[in-house]
Parts: sequence; C-alpha cells; structure tokens
Amino acid sequence: MAGIAAKLEPLAYRMAPRTLEEFVGQEHILGPGKMLRRMVEADRLSSIILFGPPGTGKTSLARVIAATTRTGFVKLNAVTAGVADIKRIIADTENPLLNPSGRTLLFIDEIHRFNKLQQDALLPQVENGTLILIGATTANPYFEVNKALISRSTVFQLQPLSEAHIRQILNMALVDKERGLGHVQVRLAERALDLISNMANGDARIALNALELAVMTTQPDHEGMILVDQSVIEDCMQKRSISFDRDGESHYDNISAFIKSMRGSDPDAAVFYLARALHGGEDIEFLARRILICAAEDVGLANPQMLTLAMSAYQGIMAVGMPEARILLSEAALAIATSPKSNSAIMAIDKASSDVADRRTGEVPLHLRNAPLPGMADLGYAQGYKYAHDYPGNIVDQAFLPPEVEGTCYYLPYNNGYEARIKEWLDKRRKKA
Repeated sequence: MAGIAAKLEPLAYRMAPRTLEEFVGQEHILGPGKMLRRMVEADRLSSIILFGPPGTGKTSLARVIAATTRTGFVKLNAVTAGVADIKRIIADTENPLLNPSGRTLLFIDEIHRFNKLQQDALLPQVENGTLILIGATTANPYFEVNKALISRSTVFQLQPLSEAHIRQILNMALVDKERGLGHVQVRLAERALDLISNMANGDARIALNALELAVMTTQPDHEGMILVDQSVIEDCMQKRSISFDRDGESHYDNISAFIKSMRGSDPDAAVFYLARALHGGEDIEFLARRILICAAEDVGLANPQMLTLAMSAYQGIMAVGMPEARILLSEAALAIATSPKSNSAIMAIDKASSDVADRRTGEVPLHLRNAPLPGMADLGYAQGYKYAHDYPGNIVDQAFLPPEVEGTCYYLPYNNGYEARIKEWLDKRRKKA
C-alpha cells in the first residue's frame, strides 16, 4: 500500500532530492566548498532563510537538511500555522523527555506570511539556539521578514534553474524506476525536452508536472511505448511560466527596470519590461502613471510634448481598457525611450526646495506683492512693480527673488533637444542681467 500511495504523489514531490548529491542547481551556495554545503555536511547548521522563485529547491533543500541532521525536525506552513503552534514546538523542544538534545530544526514554509507577532514569537529561541530556523519564501526577506529575525539568520538566495538543470532533472525522472517514470516505457522527443526546459522558466516543479501530465494522458503505441512529442508538450503546458508577482518583489524589480530602460533610451528593453508587466497582470493605470512621471522627470523640457503624450495615453487607457490599452502604453513608452532627455526640472525644484528648507531665504519682495486693501500701498506693497507686457518683447528686468537668494540659478537647462533653445535664450538673458 505504501508503494501505491507513493506513486499517487505528484512526480515533482517523488523526485525531490534526498541527498546533496541528488540536488540539481544552486551551485553558488551548494557547490563543493560553499558555506551552506559545509554547514549541512558538518551538521553545524545555524538559522537560515532561503528565498527565490517557486520550483528552485527551497523545500527540497530543507528536506535534505532534515535527512542529514541529528537534530529533531519540525515543519510548519506559515499560511496555516499560528503563535500557538510555535509555542507548542518551543515547549516540546525544551522538554528533556521529548527532546534530550534541547534543540529543534524548524522549517517554516512561506515565512513571509507570518505577521510581526508570529515572527517575534520565534526571536528568543532563535537567539539562544533552541530553535534552528529554516525559513523559505518566494518574497524578498529584506522586505517581508522581521529585521531582528534577519539579523539572526544567514540569507541564501536561490536562482531560477537553467535549461540544462531542467533537462537533467527531467532525464533523472525518466530513468528512475523507484520514484520516477522508469517503470513505464517513455520516449521523450528531443524537441519536446527542449520545449519543456524552455517554457518552465527555471521552475523544476512546472517541468515535472508537465512531463507527468504528458505521460499520463498519452496512449502507448502497439509496442507499449509512450511517445511524447512537441505537440503533446505544447498541449500540456499551454502557456509559458513567468516569474512575476504583482504584489511582490518582482513587481518592484520589473517596474524599476521598465523606468530605467525608458530613462536610458533603450526602446527594446522598455517594451520588453512593459510586456512582462502586462503578461503578469500588472495594473495598467499604475503603468500609465509611471510613464507619466518618467515623461516629466526624465524627458522634461528636452521634449515638453512628451508630457502631453503621456497624459493622453493615461486618459486613453482608462477609456479603452485592455487589450487595446497595451498599444497606447507601448506607444507612450517607446516615445519616451527615444526622446531627448533632461532632468533639469527635478533638479531645479529639488535645489529650490533645499534652500527653502535649510537656508534663510527672506520674504517676498514688496513690489511683487498684491495691495488689495486701502493703505497697503502706503506700506510699499506693489510699489515699483513693472508689468512685463508694457515692455519690448514682453520682458522686463526687475528683481524677482528675495535679496537673500538673489542671483541663485535653480534652473540649469541642458544643451539637449528643445531645451537647447531654452538654454541659448536663458544664457543671453542671464548675461544681460
């Protein structure tokens, strides 16, 4: 019965590595001589947090550690566990009859799901070594995990598996008669193997699930051979896996890359990250706002029309929605990426803001003030003000800044795009003044 039950478990679960030798990938932390490998092999583990995309081996690594350590092992899932479960584990650990070693290796899957109170409940025992914590998370722990807990742990980042790693795992599953598919005759076409390895996007679980589904749903030929070709895999996988969480770190990483690509004048990268965001279900209004900000912050007066274009795109996507909104977003992003750039507007307002906050800047000059009430003019309000439109070229020379900051240049235009014309005009005007 145990053998039958084992076969009923998903292939991805059955093929989980049992030893470090069976573990595929993550050589940067598990290769010979690497710190985590040395810690596991010497059974000298301290608290660690493993983070990375799904299907990269976080839970599998915890199982390997559990199989090699002489310390008691307990697993919790942060989605269903609470403070009461933590207190029970601590009590059992400190009970010399139940746990003579006085230590427990506690694996918490999805640790970022624990709230602050639940994470705080772990601190004293993690601090004194009663609990050796292994936390696993797909979210960046520096954002989602209590800083005090982070400081008491070593953080290891797991990377998406390469296509070569995925191929190795799939081939292992095909020949393993005990846990894999070696007990049936399967011929996996080379192009089908390439397709799974590529479309899994570094997620071993997705690759193994696709292979298992393909084998289970394909009828054997007259010789009992199950032929899995490219068309079968295309039908089983349907859509490429993409590592994107609109509420997690990948959201911030992707939008950062999108903005920096527009700012860096790379239209290909800009539209790529836009497509990635749309594919991941990113909010189109959020994307339009970021484009609007980039038009003002990074294009600025080098091409003032970009702000109008970005605003039109924002209004347009709100009117039409998806899928047509992707066209408006693409046009606006590409226009900004290929436009001349200037951040002089933000530099100007930041410099002025700094002076207002940190420097004695005086009062508004009297001649620039209004005098709406009788008697105010006698105090000097509005006296001596020169109306610009009464002078040639609609420009008049007079002091506009308070004396304390007079002569300060906040706006320094670049010699780029339309702003080059502004610079030429402003340089002449400032020299004249």
